[in-house]
Amino acid sequence: MLSFLSRMAAAPPSYCFVAFPPCSKDGLVVFGKNSARPRDEVQEVVYFAAAEHEPGSKVECTYIEIEQVPKTHAVVLSRPSWLWGAEMGANEHGVCVANEAVLTREPASESEALLGMDLVRLGLERGATAKEALDVIVALLEEHGQGGNYYEDGSSCHTFQSAFLIVDRNEAWILETSGKYWAAEKITEGVKCICNQLSLTTKIDAEHPELRNYVKSQGWWNGDSDFNFSEVFSLADDHLACCSGRESLEKQGGDVSAQAMIDVLRDKDSGVCVDSESFLTTASIVSVLPQDPSFPCIHYFTGTPDPSRSIFKPFIFVDDVKLVPKVQSPSFGNDDPAKKIPRFQEKPDRRHELYKAHEWARSLLENDQDKGQKLMRIMLDLEKQGLEAMEDILSRTEILDPAEVVDLFYDCVDTELKFFK
Repeated sequence: MLSFLSRMAAAPPSYCFVAFPPCSKDGLVVFGKNSARPRDEVQEVVYFAAAEHEPGSKVECTYIEIEQVPKTHAVVLSRPSWLWGAEMGANEHGVCVANEAVLTREPASESEALLGMDLVRLGLERGATAKEALDVIVALLEEHGQGGNYYEDGSSCHTFQSAFLIVDRNEAWILETSGKYWAAEKITEGVKCICNQLSLTTKIDAEHPELRNYVKSQGWWNGDSDFNFSEVFSLADDHLACCSGRESLEKQGGDVSAQAMIDVLRDKDSGVCVDSESFLTTASIVSVLPQDPSFPCIHYFTGTPDPSRSIFKPFIFVDDVKLVPKVQSPSFGNDDPAKKIPRFQEKPDRRHELYKAHEWARSLLENDQDKGQKLMRIMLDLEKQGLEAMEDILSRTEILDPAEVVDLFYDCVDTELKFFK
């Protein structure tokens, strides 16, 4: 049991990537993330429409309530179904945010505050560009702090600091935090990867105004040498290069596409697709953001664990987009053990319909290889058709008719379920 807990105390090894032209195809920015979480945790895919809010209204995040803003953007999120925030997602303005749990030399707070995952959703709901989302996240960090249990676990409190990859059609920001202190680097070209270790070194484009004074006061930096964020904040020797998938993307030359990103996320040999005793890639996302704003952004979600046996289904923001209850977990309202104090005294069944169908398919793959492989080939062919249809949308000259894609994600989930049955 102790070895299990010590493994869970390590940050889950998720990976996030972004590729900019000239490394990516056709003037596209390509973003991807594998979310590694406790093996039995369910992720759901949820959409929230843009909304206006009354002055003085509040928003109930996972553990704390904070001030609401007058207007929130439409968002689509992949999230552990017991919490309010998200592991990753996108908004209607083509902003994508993903977070990583990281450990720093400063212990993360067990006191309930905002989770890194709450900050993902808040950044998306309130920021119309990557830089706006970053400004939202750091302002909320300053005001409310980060802390509380990262897992649905009543027996132990697992706490982490947060790192974020924040991307839009023009630029990306890597934001790394320790408590309320933070630093960020702006990216506009090439391929970048972040994982569950600090990665910022001496190239810092924005930072907490008191960051350097604080680390000097702690005796972590003398002020004479170059300020290297990872070296100052990492636990001993933990700031090594961690991105095994980056080389695969760089090898693509200028051809990183949605398919190339999906292939990297499916790669178990590199460690990017996590399948270990404690952790599993419980959901994945790939987003394609055309630098030309007349084209729509396309977001592909699995909604199910292990991308090597899941399919990526496209979503495009349009008004009145059709909701997809089959990838939404049951709601337990105020009876949810995640909302009662003490928390997590029991674990309800949070599996949604697609998750259950996927479990059946997994047992087929494991118990009847021929049937399983045949099913997988059909599923991958379905995914390929979706990718080709989306490429077609991005190569057209005429403007996309919203009616054409209002049911897009719904229909893809529905088709996937039919094949499982």
